[in-house]
Amino acid sequence: MEKRELLDRVAMNEEERLLLGRVWDKYGQCRRRNIPACTEFLSPQEQAAAERLLRALGAEDGYILWGGYDGAERRQIHFLPDWETEPDYEAIRCLRCTFYEQGQLTHRDFLGSLMGLGLTREKIGDILVSDQSADVVVSRSVADHLLREWTAAGRTALHVAEIDPSELRVPVQKTKILRDTVSSLRLDSVVSVGFSTSRGKAGEAVESGRVQVNWTDCQKPDRLLRQGDVITVRGAGKCKLTEVGGATKKGRIFITVERYL
Repeated sequence: MEKRELLDRVAMNEEERLLLGRVWDKYGQCRRRNIPACTEFLSPQEQAAAERLLRALGAEDGYILWGGYDGAERRQIHFLPDWETEPDYEAIRCLRCTFYEQGQLTHRDFLGSLMGLGLTREKIGDILVSDQSADVVVSRSVADHLLREWTAAGRTALHVAEIDPSELRVPVQKTKILRDTVSSLRLDSVVSVGFSTSRGKAGEAVESGRVQVNWTDCQKPDRLLRQGDVITVRGAGKCKLTEVGGATKKGRIFITVERYL
């Protein structure tokens, strides 16, 4: 199958098609020259699209997703030659910016100030906000520029210094555990449990295009889920089907859903 035809089949829209074209170029560069190659930072949805492409290409291994620390949301795809087993850790650098005004700055403030310096979103990984500081994961190509030029977020002065990835302060994700029984592992049933809503409203959310499963759009309320699937509802947040248990005497299935707060 030709490149154009495969991209048309895998991509959901033109923007995604352009992204997957760049991913394919990096994959091809690694395979042709047997050298490491990596993408810029990808969102979870972009990662899911890239993995669809790689499966279509028959690339089940030979790459690693890495975002600077275990559990990172925004990650690069590192394509590995046959002589390499680890990602290029130097492709990512970590910065810590500190400030005096406690509780005054949010993730949006930091991202806005970075974009104001001319950075594109793909150059920026996760932004980890704490009291009076934030750790930011960035591509190595922009780190020195930020160390020189990133002096403020809005009207708040920043002191920026480089840190080792091992020093990153990763905030604890607040979650809520929900346990219930469902008649089946249909998407609308699990959304109903995870977001404490009726099955009817859950189905409407799915059919309206507001729901993603593992960061891919899904408009089929009857899609059957598996343990580990992540569900995102636009405007409501996300949850994960963490456990599928046995059945009750009436045939209903025990499930555990972790809701991210």
